[in-house]
Amino acid sequence: MTRLDEVAPDIFRISTFFPEGNIQFNQFLLRDEEPLLIHTGNRALFPGAWEAVAKVIPIERLRWVAFSHFEADECGALREWQQAAPHATPVCSYVAKVVSVDDVVALRPALSLDDGEVLPTGKYRIRFLQTPHVPHAWDAGLFFEEVSGTLFCSDLFHQNGDVEPVTGRDVVGRFREVLAEYQAGPFANYLPYTSTTADTLARLAALDPKRLAAMHGSTYAGDGRKALEDLERVLREVVNA
Repeated sequence: MTRLDEVAPDIFRISTFFPEGNIQFNQFLLRDEEPLLIHTGNRALFPGAWEAVAKVIPIERLRWVAFSHFEADECGALREWQQAAPHATPVCSYVAKVVSVDDVVALRPALSLDDGEVLPTGKYRIRFLQTPHVPHAWDAGLFFEEVSGTLFCSDLFHQNGDVEPVTGRDVVGRFREVLAEYQAGPFANYLPYTSTTADTLARLAALDPKRLAAMHGSTYAGDGRKALEDLERVLREVVNA
């Protein structure tokens, strides 16, 4: 079952829980003059996500579909969203666009953003940050909505379980549990710790986000700077153990 919650003014979390994996898959809809969807979800999620978005805006109004990197839960249903919304344009990094997206999943070509470039959607502003290998993948980037102070984190702050839509509790502790569990099994090294990880996370922390919108788990409302600083320490300790 897909759940719809407004986690900040005009930001809607669309969440589907898979008990077999004990994991939520979340997309986020920004309601504005040019509505924007963060993450497409994989193809199996599309019907439920489509119904949720349709409760907020007419689907044909969807203008932008943004995602961090080339992976099924990030952009697997891109073609379905572009078929449903005739003006929807993918938004991603240049590397994602030229290496994978335009050839494999896009019905119409993606818009690639430069590092630090801002995409206005009306009253809101989406800033793109190029973040190779954060959370993972060469082509990775993250999006920060400047007006609300919301950082869309992709796989950072991954929390397992059918958790609440928004929390002010310790998401870093939950993240540590997931990372430790994954390191002991076939998903080991899910999130790498590279020579640039600390600097990248410090740059994200400097944004001083008020909300951290995770693809898997609760959106965190609180001190995003400290949470990102703590996340860097957890990644370093667990992945490099």
